[in-house]
Amino acid sequence: MNAKVAVLEDRAIIAVAGPDAGTFLHNVVTADIAALAEGEAAYTALLTPQGKILFDFFVLNTGAAYLIDCAREQTAGLVQRLTIYKLRADVTIAPDADAKVYAIWDGPPPRGVPAYADPRCADMGYRASGQLEATSGIDDYTAHRIALGIADTMRDIGSGEVFPHEANLDQLGGISFTKGCYVGQEVVSRMQHRGTARTRFVIATAAGGLDPGAEVVAAGRRIGEIKSVAGHQALALLRIDRAANAIAAGEAITAAGSEVTLEVPDWAKFTLVRQQED
Repeated sequence: MNAKVAVLEDRAIIAVAGPDAGTFLHNVVTADIAALAEGEAAYTALLTPQGKILFDFFVLNTGAAYLIDCAREQTAGLVQRLTIYKLRADVTIAPDADAKVYAIWDGPPPRGVPAYADPRCADMGYRASGQLEATSGIDDYTAHRIALGIADTMRDIGSGEVFPHEANLDQLGGISFTKGCYVGQEVVSRMQHRGTARTRFVIATAAGGLDPGAEVVAAGRRIGEIKSVAGHQALALLRIDRAANAIAAGEAITAAGSEVTLEVPDWAKFTLVRQQED
C-alpha cells in the first residue's frame, strides 16, 4: 500500500547553522540535541522561565545544519526568541520561506525522499521538507494524529498556556531528564520528580459531534476542554485525576451535552487511575 503524504501548510522551516549550532540549541531546548546523529530528529520545546511551552517543534540534524520544523505563524516569534538567547554563539538563524513540510504515514516514504522518522511515536510515520506530491489532505492528517493522541502546536498546545508534561512531552521523548540546564528546567524537573502532572491530553470520542472549546464536564464540574476535532473523535485537555474519579464513580462525562468516552493513547505511560481528590 502506498503511503499517505500530506503537505502541512501551517508548518515552516528555520535553519540554524554555524559551528555552535548544536550546542546552542542543546542548551536552550528541552530535548537532548547533542545526542542527535546526522539524519535524526528530536521533538522538543522552548519554554518560558516559568516552565510553560512557548514553542514546540522538531529539530533535524542534517549534518550541515539543524532544521527546525515549527508552526508557521510562530516562525517570527521563535526566530526572535532564539536570537535573544544566541548571545555570542557562532550561529545563524534564518527562516526558509520556500520550504514545505510534509507528513508521511501508513507506509514508508517515497523512494529517494530524505524523510526522517517522526520522533514522537512510530505510528505517526515520517516527516520531510522539499517538494513532494501530496496524496492526502490536512483533514486526513488531523484525523490520523488525533486517533494517536498527538497534540498540534496551534490547535491544542498554544504558546505560554501548558506545561510540557500536560502536552505529554515527557511521554513522547520531548524532554531529557539527564541533560544539563535549559530554560524552565527547574519547573519541569520538579513536576517529574513530584509526580504533579495531573492535566494531560487524552483522546475523547462521542456519538454526537464535538466542538473545539467545549467544556468537558463530570457531575456538573468542569474537568477539561475539547481541543482539535476530527469527526466524532477529539483531543481533550483535562484533569486526569478528576476524570478517573468520575469513571470509577460511574458518572457520565459530557461535552456540549454529548456523552464522551476517554482513552489514554497506546504510547502513554499514565493511566486513568482513581486518585484522591484535592
